[in-house]
Amino acid sequence: MKAVAQSLRERERDNMKHLTASSILVVFFLTPSLALRNISDSHPLDGSVGTQLIHINAFRGMVSIRDNNVLSQWDGILDYKNALFVAKLFSMMACVLAKMDQAIFPSLDDISMALRRQDSSHYPSTHGLTYTVSPSRIKNLAQYGILIKDLCRDVPTYFAHQQKEGTALAVDPNSCFAIQLLSFMGLSICGEIPGL
Repeated sequence: MKAVAQSLRERERDNMKHLTASSILVVFFLTPSLALRNISDSHPLDGSVGTQLIHINAFRGMVSIRDNNVLSQWDGILDYKNALFVAKLFSMMACVLAKMDQAIFPSLDDISMALRRQDSSHYPSTHGLTYTVSPSRIKNLAQYGILIKDLCRDVPTYFAHQQKEGTALAVDPNSCFAIQLLSFMGLSICGEIPGL
């Protein structure tokens, strides 16, 4: 009788081990998919607004933008995980990399909603930021990730620094490249790019 009772307890322990292992696997595989649902959508979202083609990857915290406006063509990446903004400016044949102030830039959810609504209205120019290009060239793009490295592969890349609101630096307005970021904001990237 003792042997039967002991055998039943051993089976029960083995079943509990399998149940615990199964529960851990379910939690392990389910948690990342639930985390994605916090950002509007668990699947990458593609679409266009005006002349801009947009790809949102909420899992990576990235937004890729291609603006095909013939007067100001540019490609860009908003990297929310690293708080970086990079723009490849075709007319200047250069890339500009800047820290992204996430309190000012639209969130992933804001961009997703604009894409779903196909919102093409624009804010007035007063909702913009100005960045000044520094003369030093970035040597190692790999440290900023493969997407940024690939975007800026064949052109020189420079840092740009956000000008504080109300500070007036002596900037030639003809040296500025204007970017409209969906309907949210306008950006001006100003300064002379060395070698051009």
